[in-house]
Amino acid sequence: MPDVDIMIGGRTFQVACQPGEEQLLRAAAELLDAEARPLVAQMGRLPESRMLLMAALMLADRMATLEDERQALKADVNMLESRAHQLRAGLADVPAHVVETLAELAARAEALAAAAEERAGRAA
Repeated sequence: MPDVDIMIGGRTFQVACQPGEEQLLRAAAELLDAEARPLVAQMGRLPESRMLLMAALMLADRMATLEDERQALKADVNMLESRAHQLRAGLADVPAHVVETLAELAARAEALAAAAEERAGRAA
């Protein structure tokens, strides 16, 4: 089991981890250190346990906020998927000849746009 030296709030800690997890441990320590450094700068020398506790609580608060945002985005995605499903179901009610006519009109519009771009390119 490898030992990894990590720096949090200006203090070095030696932590054991599973082989291959060293980089994950260092990344986690960097997140905690990013919370601890401002605490140490504001409050000066803090007891190790207090510094780690406060930094961990700040990190947990950030994580809780991100989780709330993730849940809100997930709800938005579910609502949009439901709406898309409703729209697709509604398209089944459109008569085939209307769908064909709309497809022809779209193809004509694309051809006109391409021709206009070509003319504009030649004029420039």
